[in-house]
Amino acid sequence: MRRGSASIAANPVLIGAATTLVVLVAVFLAYNANSGLPFVPTYQLRADVPDAANLVVGNDVRVGGTRVGTVSAIDPVVRRNGAVAARLTLKLDTTIKPLPVDSRVIVRPRSALGLKYVQVTRGRSNRGFQDGATVPIASAKPAPVEIDEVLNTFDDRTRAAGRTNIDEFGTAFAGRGPDLNRAIEELNPLFLNLVPVMQNLSDPRTQLSQTVQALGRAARVVAPAAETQAELFRNLNTTFTALARVAGPLQQSIAGGPPALDAAIRDLPVTRPFLANTQGLFRDLRPGVSALRTGAPALADALEEGTPVLRRSEQLSARLEPAFRSIQRLADDPLVALGVRDLTNTARILNPTLATLAPVQTVCNYITLWFRNVASLLSEGGSNGTTQRFIIIAAPLGPNNEGGPSSAPANGPTRDNFLHTNPYPNTASPGQTAECEAGNETFLPGRQVIGNVPGSQGTRHDRTTIQRDTTP
Repeated sequence: MRRGSASIAANPVLIGAATTLVVLVAVFLAYNANSGLPFVPTYQLRADVPDAANLVVGNDVRVGGTRVGTVSAIDPVVRRNGAVAARLTLKLDTTIKPLPVDSRVIVRPRSALGLKYVQVTRGRSNRGFQDGATVPIASAKPAPVEIDEVLNTFDDRTRAAGRTNIDEFGTAFAGRGPDLNRAIEELNPLFLNLVPVMQNLSDPRTQLSQTVQALGRAARVVAPAAETQAELFRNLNTTFTALARVAGPLQQSIAGGPPALDAAIRDLPVTRPFLANTQGLFRDLRPGVSALRTGAPALADALEEGTPVLRRSEQLSARLEPAFRSIQRLADDPLVALGVRDLTNTARILNPTLATLAPVQTVCNYITLWFRNVASLLSEGGSNGTTQRFIIIAAPLGPNNEGGPSSAPANGPTRDNFLHTNPYPNTASPGQTAECEAGNETFLPGRQVIGNVPGSQGTRHDRTTIQRDTTP
């Protein structure tokens, strides 16, 4: 007996599995239909727009009202000027590839419920965007004002303010018909005069549009500080309310302002040198004040010790008063002034002489040495007194010796023995070499030296000491 082949239709398990698979595939395809079917080629572009305007991933992209793709991603992007824009990733059908480079992109509402879509207006350029290119933000049109944005302006506070305005306007206009008629009548000449004003404003040379744009930019700049400015005006209200309470004193101060300004204009230039000197004084006092920090304890002790001394100084001042009166009379005497002038002239005349004689003692100690040698001159003596010591020095023999007249410089009998004399030896006086020449000259045999010896002899000199009497 031949065995027959089994039919799929006769197996309920296989029928159920196939049905389930078909349903899953249909659900998957239906769910992903908006984002494109699998294995279907697409044309992807990125488009920069100023604002995503409530777009969501999956919204349609339409060209001429026909759906040609979907929005697959929305990302923020920062522009060069710091503003934040939106970058849309568009998954498009290949039927519109390539999209001309002069095409326009705008986000438009699809319904009043807030659903949006991206509308693409094709351009006429022969060049097109390559797959993956970015449509620049210059090709994006600003999103129009939506009905929901218009309706959102009438929130609870706006509606309440509108009711208040209508009530106040109605109250203001009630019973003022004649006044309104006269106002309308007066508007006729106003409008007649307004025509040339508007013509001037509309002239391109006035650049009114640029002014309005600049005002708009200025308003955007100050918008973040609106709350701060409002707080400023509230504080100003508080300040001016307080000033209103003292209006009288303020008026008096304002009235006295001009005389004060006149006095300042007159006196401030005079006080400027004083202020400059004061500034210099405080600058010079700065090191002293810094040092005062460490010297403050010593100064405090000095003040503590000096206070009793100052109290006792009153008696000293009373006792010195007659002496100061005598000094005052002496100063008032015209002969004293004459004597002071004579002393001044004497000091001025003697100043060169003293300047010359001072180094004789201060550098070379000559005056002290002279008195020391004079003291030893009278050291010889006996029971009857002290005698002067001296010895006769005979002149050497030979022609032109010092014992008589000569016709040439003196010399010795065997070799030249010229006379050496130095009447004004150097003592470091003004114009002289700083040396103690007297007593230090080197004898130069065979040479005649009259005056200063050549070369510096240095400032060597004999020193004198004080011999104290220790005799009991």
